[in-house]
Amino acid sequence: MVRSSRAFGRRHLHEATANRQAGGKPQARFKSDRPCALTEGAACGNLLRHVAKYMKAFMSLTKALADETRVRMLMALRDGELCVCQITELFGLAPSTVSKHLSILHQAGLVESRKTERWVYYRLPGKGAPATVRAGFAWVNKSIEGDGRIQADTKRLKNILSIDPTELCQRRCPK
Repeated sequence: MVRSSRAFGRRHLHEATANRQAGGKPQARFKSDRPCALTEGAACGNLLRHVAKYMKAFMSLTKALADETRVRMLMALRDGELCVCQITELFGLAPSTVSKHLSILHQAGLVESRKTERWVYYRLPGKGAPATVRAGFAWVNKSIEGDGRIQADTKRLKNILSIDPTELCQRRCPK
């Protein structure tokens, strides 16, 4: 158990000072000077630095894929870019909810966006996307491709694509 209290820090400092005064080498409590078996001879600290560097990206990717609606949005974007109005119509959610879901997908690097006049379009990233993003989407696509909801979304999306985005936007956001 790691403690973060000041008392623990003072005790740790006191023990290290006592060891140094007694002619001993200070004991490393949290770092290991020994090679780690998992990294084939590299120090465990190197592994931890590597993991920490990519942890944020990994966590945002897993957070984005942890919600059914966001996964369904990704699957809807398989065949090309969609306007936010089209995505809102497809899922029947409030525009602010759709925007939040798309923001989380964008932060994870799973979608890209562009704005044209008053419309914002989202699409899957191209071949320049990081390997983790491409692998994550390939896994999702393979895992749930035949799901009934995904197939129903695909059918419904075909009908939505036949409607002019301006008309959809006016339906969802009347002035």
